[in-house]
Amino acid sequence: MTPDGPDRLSRQARQNRIIDHLTREGSASAAELVELTGRSLMTIHRDIDELAAKGFIRKFHGGVSALPTSVFESSAEFRLTRNPAAKSALAKTASELIEPGMSVMVDDSTTCLALAPFLAEIAPLTVLTNFRQLGEELRLSESIHLIMIGGTYSRSHDSYIGPPDITGLGSYSVDVVFQSTSTMNASWTFHQEQDVVSMKRVMLGAGARRVLMMDASKVGKTSLHRYVEVSEFSDLVVTDDVERTFLDSIDESVEVHLARV
Repeated sequence: MTPDGPDRLSRQARQNRIIDHLTREGSASAAELVELTGRSLMTIHRDIDELAAKGFIRKFHGGVSALPTSVFESSAEFRLTRNPAAKSALAKTASELIEPGMSVMVDDSTTCLALAPFLAEIAPLTVLTNFRQLGEELRLSESIHLIMIGGTYSRSHDSYIGPPDITGLGSYSVDVVFQSTSTMNASWTFHQEQDVVSMKRVMLGAGARRVLMMDASKVGKTSLHRYVEVSEFSDLVVTDDVERTFLDSIDESVEVHLARV
């Protein structure tokens, strides 16, 4: 394939190929992406600038990366494209903990967004969330009493984040809270951003039952900020490709549920 030749990939297909390559390899130079796509260096730089502006990739001296780091979280738009099968499996298993008539709080993770179709099926429910996209998914369901939690809108997270005096979170008490976070080891959960950690802690405190949903890509890793100890959750829903030795080291007070991928 020659740069900008007649057999070139469409713009969307090209950018998807770039993202998939970066996710798989970790990082790449612009020259490597030219070789990958068969497009000119100028076109690749335009792609890089566009994808970086959307928060899909990060530019650094000498190359680009699509992978989150211990201090950087990918945008919600990018995270929505990752591990869809695992997220659906987690949501299916987690939904078995919900009964009609419950009050349910859901955080702004794209993992928990996969609960949306299950919530609509289980309704009637009261659902509280700070995730704009979950609100959009549920707003037309007449059997869902939807409460949107306020705060300052974050474009990168597509959600509303703020302290209890702004969000009103301190006034709620719900049957179950569903959360995911960036990473976890056997003892602690983690996230890259302190304001998100603070929001999640208040949300977690509102739940009688506290459910953490994590796929294997998040397990055995750490991020910049400690969130809460794993034992703060009553339930851990993980994909069945998580190593058994890791699961055996989870605190006995936490009920572990395996989601089949």
